[in-house]
Amino acid sequence: MSKVAILTDSNSGLTMTEAENLGIHLLPMPFFINGNTHLEGVDLTEEEFYRQLSDNAEISTSMPAVSDVTDMWDRLLEDHEEVVYIPMSSGLSSSCETAIMLSQDYDGKVQVVNNQRISVTQKQSAIDAKTLASRGMNAEQIKQYLEGWKFESSIYIMVDTLYYLKKGGRITPAAAALGTLLKLKPVLQIQGEKLDAFAKARTIKQAKSIMIQAMLDDCKNRFGDASGKTVHLYIAHTQNREAAEEFRKEIAEHFPDQEIEIDPLPMSIACHIGPGSLAIACSKRIDA
Repeated sequence: MSKVAILTDSNSGLTMTEAENLGIHLLPMPFFINGNTHLEGVDLTEEEFYRQLSDNAEISTSMPAVSDVTDMWDRLLEDHEEVVYIPMSSGLSSSCETAIMLSQDYDGKVQVVNNQRISVTQKQSAIDAKTLASRGMNAEQIKQYLEGWKFESSIYIMVDTLYYLKKGGRITPAAAALGTLLKLKPVLQIQGEKLDAFAKARTIKQAKSIMIQAMLDDCKNRFGDASGKTVHLYIAHTQNREAAEEFRKEIAEHFPDQEIEIDPLPMSIACHIGPGSLAIACSKRIDA
């Protein structure tokens, strides 16, 4: 029997196949599309999601059903002694706080990690948890380690269109109209709990330059290593793979010795910002 099962949700950007290959268990996130419930990666593919988004469907995110969460824990505990569950940031959804409450009925066998991450940084937390488990840490020790490490990450996202931010009520119609008129490319950031404004760019080129400089500053001033060797680097995108490949070449000029992985942003972010976005992200490497 494997001692500790590592579980995360599809807000990490992991697919079922990727999770299985990594030995990580995955809870698919529910979405409401025109009033119907779908599960990410189960009966809702990335292609279908973006088709519905472009057709102006009413799309909203939802937290997993309580029974889906506890049923998953129960199944994992049949073959494992403990479970480490890494949901999306508590600052972006109430699912983390709900899971923490539910875990109180499991006598410490389920440890819920509130480590304030989403997308590629959440994915890295799950991979790190798997590594820590292989080193012999128990579930509580893994939780404490990851929560102590939670702010050692950054995501900067360039939004291609203001339409979806306006539709979701995150900016006013007047601000969206002005931004569209001026052809602004806002850069958002996720550091910890919230998705916040970071900068405004007039061109995609300028937005990419702003994001690269922000990452260089983080590596030098937050992580103490301008070379970036102490962090994992990623590019994420919403239906923008070709541009992401080009962006990787630009980033590699500043971090020549780093492997830079490209992943799609999860649907939970995409439904708020739309297609065409680019992001750069980092997560500090855990202690060897």
